[in-house]
Amino acid sequence: MQTRFSFSAWIISRNRRLKRGITLLFDAIIVTLSLWLAFALRLGELYRPEGAVIWMFIVAPIIAIPIFVRLGLYRAIIRYIGFYSLWVVVKAVSIYSLLLALFVLLANVNLVPRSVHIINWLVILLMIGGSRMLVRWWVAEWMTNLAQNDIVHKVVIYGAGASGEQVLINLQGSSDMRVIGFIDDNPSLRRRQIHGVPVYAFADLNVLIKNESVRDVLLAMPSVPRSRRNQIISLLEPYPVKVKTLPALAEIAKGEVTVDDIRDVEIEDLLGRDSVPPNDTLLSKNITLKHVLVSGAGGSIGSELCRQILRLKPAMLILFENSEFALYNIERELLQIRERLNLDDEVVIRGVLGSVYDKKRIMAVCKVEKVETFYHAAAYKHVPLIEANAGESVRNNIMGTLNCTQAALEAKVKSFVLISTDKAVRPTNVMGASKRMAELILQGLNELNKGQGETKFCMVRFGNVLGSSGSVIPLFKAQIKAGGPVTVTDPKMIRYFMTIPEAAQLVIQAGAMMEGGEVFVLDMGEPVRIQDLAVKMIHLSGMEVKNEHRPDGDILIKHTGLRPGEKLYEELLIGDNVSLTEHPKIMCANEDVIVWAELNVWLKKLQKAADDENADQIKTIFEQCVAGYQPSQLS
Repeated sequence: MQTRFSFSAWIISRNRRLKRGITLLFDAIIVTLSLWLAFALRLGELYRPEGAVIWMFIVAPIIAIPIFVRLGLYRAIIRYIGFYSLWVVVKAVSIYSLLLALFVLLANVNLVPRSVHIINWLVILLMIGGSRMLVRWWVAEWMTNLAQNDIVHKVVIYGAGASGEQVLINLQGSSDMRVIGFIDDNPSLRRRQIHGVPVYAFADLNVLIKNESVRDVLLAMPSVPRSRRNQIISLLEPYPVKVKTLPALAEIAKGEVTVDDIRDVEIEDLLGRDSVPPNDTLLSKNITLKHVLVSGAGGSIGSELCRQILRLKPAMLILFENSEFALYNIERELLQIRERLNLDDEVVIRGVLGSVYDKKRIMAVCKVEKVETFYHAAAYKHVPLIEANAGESVRNNIMGTLNCTQAALEAKVKSFVLISTDKAVRPTNVMGASKRMAELILQGLNELNKGQGETKFCMVRFGNVLGSSGSVIPLFKAQIKAGGPVTVTDPKMIRYFMTIPEAAQLVIQAGAMMEGGEVFVLDMGEPVRIQDLAVKMIHLSGMEVKNEHRPDGDILIKHTGLRPGEKLYEELLIGDNVSLTEHPKIMCANEDVIVWAELNVWLKKLQKAADDENADQIKTIFEQCVAGYQPSQLS
């Protein structure tokens, strides 16, 4: 027994080319042996080929092997073989048998009874198909014994549909995962089996955890809405299991991903937010066949804007970025995407190294590249860091925006979209106040040039995006992986969240609706309490929160207190004057504007305070011109 399993391990560990070569040689022997058996069975004696019949034995593998290769018999992984692969075997064997019979007829080989061809077809079909099923069984038994003897993850698949079945087939070849059963909401599937694995009701999960030591639940429901997936995750949260998700069945089928891509539950699933299908007309209006510039192209929002813009086929995409490393990364990625989409002859990608501090640089780029649409995503955004470096927020977030808007006006850019933030609403920090000043610049210039210039301005305001640099989500993941503690500033803190792709998509659509001067506000859904988010992430990692009620828990949540400039909750509107747009996820806020003559005075004062590194003076100016600004006591 030990020898057999050692041999199985040796075979599986070989590279694919060697395994294909062994299979091909085996099939060549099987083809010859099957033909000899066909003669022996037909004649009822120990057959010995003679004369011209010998050529039939020589030609048989020469005909068979190319057919088997052409129809893909050696592309299938034998331990995952299923009905479709066996059907391919039937087709390959049938074509081979017909061609062999045709050879015998044309070569006028005598002493070959006609029934030999039928017997040969049956024998080779049984031997080729049967050998593959035998190897599948052999390896499966080895895997099962390995799973029983070694430490394995006993898992339950949630969802007994096509995706769940495909995952089971793939996992049957896994040495570290063993599927105990399915869970499905469909009552008609209960007490049934899929490939020998039983289907249970959700109520049976607790029994499986206790009796079978199940520690992982794999969600195999790629087609259900995110809100439904969130409901399932909420049901699983109280159980001591780690919840993982799987790639879509279509991706597995196309070979783009494998079961190795089983991943932890995405944070989007925890939020339960379903995105709205985009309006293709709005997406393409300011991008397709146009020259588009993105400042801050290497940042989290800027880079995603670039990815989506590229797919909308602009004539030119200009990546304006201050960080050499970030520019190198995003340019290389976009060039790969362009090649994959076969857009090399349609879209020019231009990487430009430069700072929004440099007014001449940004102006020259806008003029030389004939920019038509400008997405301004370059900004400093980390609240505590900017609180300690107020002068830089003025230079980058405010004066940088002023430089970009003036460059757009002089170069006659058609559309200018500022990426703003919910922290600009009644800010308690320098970062938020600087972004509100950037908004006021666009509003003031729009009023000043209304009906005169060719450039239209708008800004798009939204909350936190998942996975951006400095986001709380990757921080929590790292802290949980390290064994804790998970740090939450305040148990009452709430935030709005949105995925980066959805935010970028909505920014593009909002910009297409501008008439000039609008403050577009994205529908961020329901606010999320950060404490609850931390608890969910701990539970769905298969661990328990450690507290006074559960001193034996795994991960401690530690409250660190608000950081400089932070507040417990964010808002998206300064006032209540908001109107709907043609997009259900985009609103338009009507807010107070400072006339340009007055705003320009404040900008000059801010520039001087920044040059003097006078943070107190900067905050005093913000108090005078930014509505609702109240410096945090922690600043």
